[in-house]
Amino acid sequence: MAVQIHHGDILYAIDKDNLQSYTDSYIVVADGKVEGIYDKIPPQYADAPVTDHGRGVIIPAFSDLHVHASQYVERGLGMDCLLYNWLNDYTFPQEAKFSDLEYAKNTYDAFVDDLILNGTFHACILATIHRPATNYLFSKMEEKGLYGLVGKVNMNTASPEYLCETTEESLAETEEFLKEHMNTTTVKPIITPRFAPTCSKELIDGLGKLAEKYKVGVHTHVVESKWEAQEALNCFPGYGSDSEIYERAGLLDHGPSVFAHVIFPTEEDIRIMKKHGTVAVHCPDATTNVIAGIMPLSALQDSGVNVVVGSDVGGGHHLAIYKQIARAVQLSKLKEFYEPDVSKTISFANAFYCATKVGGSVFGKMGSLEEGYHFNAIVIDNMEDKGIQLTPAERVERFCYIGDDRNIVARYIDGKPL
Repeated sequence: MAVQIHHGDILYAIDKDNLQSYTDSYIVVADGKVEGIYDKIPPQYADAPVTDHGRGVIIPAFSDLHVHASQYVERGLGMDCLLYNWLNDYTFPQEAKFSDLEYAKNTYDAFVDDLILNGTFHACILATIHRPATNYLFSKMEEKGLYGLVGKVNMNTASPEYLCETTEESLAETEEFLKEHMNTTTVKPIITPRFAPTCSKELIDGLGKLAEKYKVGVHTHVVESKWEAQEALNCFPGYGSDSEIYERAGLLDHGPSVFAHVIFPTEEDIRIMKKHGTVAVHCPDATTNVIAGIMPLSALQDSGVNVVVGSDVGGGHHLAIYKQIARAVQLSKLKEFYEPDVSKTISFANAFYCATKVGGSVFGKMGSLEEGYHFNAIVIDNMEDKGIQLTPAERVERFCYIGDDRNIVARYIDGKPL
């Protein structure tokens, strides 16, 4: 058994209301997983190597449950547009470039490096319709040891001609993609219809059959804007909600189901998500940049829906999930101020919990530093003013508001330093 010990301050979320912190403590990692946290090194581990992080705070690595790797070079562009124009004027032309594998490699290399730089080691990722480029992203994530759910995007209607598949092409390419990645390690495939307005019923139903055949989940956008929510029902007459489109196709029964944004959920959307254990992804920056709506986060939690956090780059303008933690608190205040009967302000602990423990749970025992969890962790330092000592929770909260990647002084995946 390979044992290593890390000394420092330690912080993780127990639940949405409570953070657990330890000061001047030792976390024992055995074969890449947390064995325990102690105030002194246990005698049986007296000979194990110790890494001293001083007053650095050891926290779980972040999870990004909704991000478009292909839109990485778009971040910070077109932010004065709303969703429909932003897609047509910026995003669709950008994604068409991924037919060029060399272009895709350059973008995906930079994207993966930036994930690591910002402490995100688990991610649910949309690529594009192009299978060779998506395969490269998949292999790059695995090469770096990151945990991921990666999807080849499906879209066969109401899309630009240069980015529109036939139904037969979309299903065949998706099945080939799934077959190629059935025996991978840390990265798994996921079915990825872009959203209902760009997918025919025939395509959605076909994807449902593939989900059953290959036992994989689904990642898509749901009720992300008033336009999208209405357009989904226009495209699928006879359906009662956006979520029902995916449920009736059998896409929610065979693996993780990840719904991005969920800003205008109906009672039926909530019922379906709760029934299938679907996670709702809060993407604060994208919400204010191109969507113009705020997720009712606390109300979804109160209804029994698990909420996680996503950067939604390029609708979001930065890959750092820690910045989304801060923004989630800010937006919850605005939501309560303007709609006090809809949703309430959340705490920093709650936002941190969504971005670590709940998000990590989609990939396994990740997102916490409790016994048995993967030691996927980062160390935060240099967040105190001279002569003033802050608690571990205060330092991490400050990091989420004013820190950057320079404050991440160490990174570990399964106990191995990056």
